[in-house]
Amino acid sequence: MSIIIMDKLNLAPAIQEQLETVYDPELKPANIVDLGLVYEIITKEDGVAKIVMTLTAPGCPVAGELMSEVQEKVAKIPGVKEALVELTFDPPWTKDMMTEEAKLELGFL
Repeated sequence: MSIIIMDKLNLAPAIQEQLETVYDPELKPANIVDLGLVYEIITKEDGVAKIVMTLTAPGCPVAGELMSEVQEKVAKIPGVKEALVELTFDPPWTKDMMTEEAKLELGFL
């Protein structure tokens, strides 16, 4: 599954780069982008960046930490005035959303 990008500020590459440094501790060494947890990157003219993401399971014990880390890292990007993280479970995450590289790293191939 590819990330939907609506980027008014041309910051999506920098945002994605930052998101690639965020890891679900239960699924290291794959980052949240390669795991397929990031669904959308949206930036608006007013400097707001919104990340729509999911978790591997609704009861993920590190949900709060993961979302906080995403928000903090995106907020540090020059040009981002506010970073918002929206959690969704639609569609639900499956292993099929992972990149081939992540599947290899985690032994799913």
